[in-house]
Amino acid sequence: MPYIDIQDLNDPRLDAFARLTEAQLRNKLEPEKGIFIAESIKVIERALAAGVVPVSVLMTPHWKEAAADTVARIQQAGAAAGCEVPVFVAPEDELKKLTGFALTRGILCAMRRPALPSVEELVARIDERRAASPDDDGRRRVAVLEGIVDHTNVGAIFRSAAALGIDAVLVTPTCCDPLYRRAVRVSMGTVFQVPWTRIGDTVHDWPARGLERLSHLGYAAAAMALSDDSVPLGDPALARCDKLALIFGTEGDGLSHRTIEGCDYTVRIPMMHGVDSLNVAAASAVTFWELCR
Repeated sequence: MPYIDIQDLNDPRLDAFARLTEAQLRNKLEPEKGIFIAESIKVIERALAAGVVPVSVLMTPHWKEAAADTVARIQQAGAAAGCEVPVFVAPEDELKKLTGFALTRGILCAMRRPALPSVEELVARIDERRAASPDDDGRRRVAVLEGIVDHTNVGAIFRSAAALGIDAVLVTPTCCDPLYRRAVRVSMGTVFQVPWTRIGDTVHDWPARGLERLSHLGYAAAAMALSDDSVPLGDPALARCDKLALIFGTEGDGLSHRTIEGCDYTVRIPMMHGVDSLNVAAASAVTFWELCR
């Protein structure tokens, strides 16, 4: 198995791992050339299982043996896509010299960003996949993330979505990138298991246009927010909805008033001991559990 020992940490081949900004990695001008970083064996394996194409690998010598099978699968995936995948190796103490770089799990893989489907395409795929299952009860549940800017929260929401049965996640134009390195890591790679896409490209596409698209697809919209006319999470009307979009707002401010006004329901999680709200990641897990049972 070929390894490339790195002698010069200024080698431009390491740019994707340490020196390019997230905006540069996303490459909005040429999305097909966009890159993201997958960290740890489990995350990389889940990305490969989802058909994501690897570009290059960076690891410490200590992980050569432990990651041998994963590296072999990475190279197989690269060969299937018609490209060679270089595997760079550098001492851990040397890698720490890279600005802003912290290799905590032994192996990183730069990978091509997969093309995102439209919301309509994503919903059609959900219907096709679920209809093929003998256990399909006709219910559909998607989560919408409005303007959530903390990558840890986004990653945690994806992990809960995968564990608790959410069909898909839609992120608004102002929500942070689910393929940001920290979001991918916190999600434990479930960003490659839960179907997701963006609902709109600019701030003008949400909330009015986005909510209209959901309505045309047959989804009732439930705003997770505190208001005088909200219904409790256990309200039977929510459970009876065949298609329900659960909308979560940004940390602190929550959902915008325009979003809440445009939804079919405003939903609250009943609280005790004077606590008025939960962190958005915790609130999503509670909501998914209740409405995906």
